[in-house]
Amino acid sequence: MIGIGSNTTFSASIDLLWTRRFGTFWLASLLSNIGTWVQQVAQPWLLLSLGASPFLIGLDSFALGAPIWLLTLVGGALADSADRRTVIAKFQLVQMLCPTLLVLLLLFWRVSPWMVILLSLVVGITDALSMPSFQSIVPSIVEPKQIASGLALNSTQFNLSRILGPVIAGVLLVSVGAVGCFAVSAASYVPFILVALWILPRREMSSTVNSFLDRRHILANVQKISRIPLLRGALLTVFSTSLFCAPLITFIPILIKNAFHGNAGHFSIAVGSFGVGGLLGAIMLLFVNVKRDRRYLCSWFSGVYGLLLVLVALTPWFWGISILLVFGGMAMSISNISANTILQANTPSQLRGQAVSLFMLAMRGGLSIGSLLTGISVSLLGVSNALIINGVLAMLTLVVVGRSWIHFASPN
Repeated sequence: MIGIGSNTTFSASIDLLWTRRFGTFWLASLLSNIGTWVQQVAQPWLLLSLGASPFLIGLDSFALGAPIWLLTLVGGALADSADRRTVIAKFQLVQMLCPTLLVLLLLFWRVSPWMVILLSLVVGITDALSMPSFQSIVPSIVEPKQIASGLALNSTQFNLSRILGPVIAGVLLVSVGAVGCFAVSAASYVPFILVALWILPRREMSSTVNSFLDRRHILANVQKISRIPLLRGALLTVFSTSLFCAPLITFIPILIKNAFHGNAGHFSIAVGSFGVGGLLGAIMLLFVNVKRDRRYLCSWFSGVYGLLLVLVALTPWFWGISILLVFGGMAMSISNISANTILQANTPSQLRGQAVSLFMLAMRGGLSIGSLLTGISVSLLGVSNALIINGVLAMLTLVVVGRSWIHFASPN
């Protein structure tokens, strides 16, 4: 289905890892994302241990993603006009303080769910403002013809972290508890901040930065991007997938605990399985010819993700769910990487930060709303029924979006 190309495509992609700037960035990002996933496994389990309801767990995910709706377009403007070294370093330092504070709270004071949710909101705000600068690093350190390979390789480290992070989290949760997970998360920020300061050239603040941050200027750039059918279709597909399918990982701990009476080890296995699939999907894309139309990959695999969501909800065996999560991670990875490639390869360089901000808005913003709504439906209907409804809605929506996108949009 993917249309595997020649070994030359794969070899050229792998060669990027041996370049000094991209290779160092790849390794630093891997370490940072491992820490992030260690925390993302520990945090919902901590909330469950504190007696948090499904609604509060959904609210925590919403707090992490909701600022995307208000601030990510500003973050995109910063990526296009400000010194990205400064933007990334300052906001990453603020983020690092959040797991550090959780470590102190767990060691010396009593932690309550609202404290965890409040810190998630702080991380969400800094993410919204800095993530477009982070996401636009790859196109700035590789050749234009290497963008697709660079993004796929970047996704391999993210999904590799999705495997290693939960494994480390599972060991730490069983041995030293959640405090060890948050300590690892805090430490993981350091190498990425240092590498970002090294590989990114210093850029003076644009003399027109105020106009870049002007609301009318931002909205004008958003309209320019959204008027292009190719880019609009990619964004709608990512948003639909994130809205209905992405909450699966948020509520997997509830499914495992309620349906299988599982523990943190089972949860880390489930998240790790999803990461294995994501890694496999990213590796498969390294074999795809750079000239291949990626709309089909994006659309078809997003629909498969919706189907897998239904199957996960109906499966009565834990290991069956783990296997399905491998395929779910693969479908998510192929769809989202393909959409991101379409956006970054077909957007003018002066608007790339804004395009990335729209991608993050679709992906993280969709997840925030989806998690909040799914948390409500889980409380009312149960986790299995809520996931089935999400999966069905995802397939129906993606059929409509996919048909319009594939039949009427032409790649640039």
